[in-house]
Amino acid sequence: MILSRGTTDGVAAALAAHGLILRGGFRFAGDEAVPAGLSGALAKSALLVGQAGAAPWPHFQRWLEGQPQPIANPLDTWSREAIGAVAEEFGARAVSPSDRPYLPFQQWAMRAEGLRPSPLGILMHPTFGLWHAYRGALLFEQEIFLPEPEETMHLCDTCAEKPCVKSCPVDAYSEQGFAHDACLGHVRGARGGPCRTGGCLDRNACPYGTDYRYPPEVQAFHMAAFARL
Repeated sequence: MILSRGTTDGVAAALAAHGLILRGGFRFAGDEAVPAGLSGALAKSALLVGQAGAAPWPHFQRWLEGQPQPIANPLDTWSREAIGAVAEEFGARAVSPSDRPYLPFQQWAMRAEGLRPSPLGILMHPTFGLWHAYRGALLFEQEIFLPEPEETMHLCDTCAEKPCVKSCPVDAYSEQGFAHDACLGHVRGARGGPCRTGGCLDRNACPYGTDYRYPPEVQAFHMAAFARL
């Protein structure tokens, strides 16, 4: 059975009620490790779920204000609930990037939308720049009609200045990778105020997708979660 385009349109509409968007999808190949679907049988298709800019923030904030007590990892919890409700409506299994054992979300995302990583590791989107995220996926035990992702220019290839690797006070990003300890120490330290209140300086230096840049309060939330402040 092949699910029609109407299924993906319905999923997209249901996600929009939470400020989330459908981020493409793909059909699993027979020669790869395939996760289980809702019934336990192997999944045949995956739809990626995420956000562009900070569109989910008001929905998440309303949910958070309604919780009777503090919750560890509240954004993950909200995402699981919102995506889980959509999955239940359409007979799919919802999975999250934080599920263990970890699923290859980065590879899935590149496959679904044809994106490539930026020097910061975040996938570069031709419209959203670095201001987007993947919050989960829906796994279906049926094949879904899905167009091939369009081939897009990788904006990092056209960016000669690379301000995204020149703005961090501790040079956290380089060809050697991400200096996690240096970044964490700076964010937690006396000089890390701009990062704590306004987000990663390297990410904010990227010239692409600025219309989708997360507001300072959203960036501060993510930075506090990263640094466990």
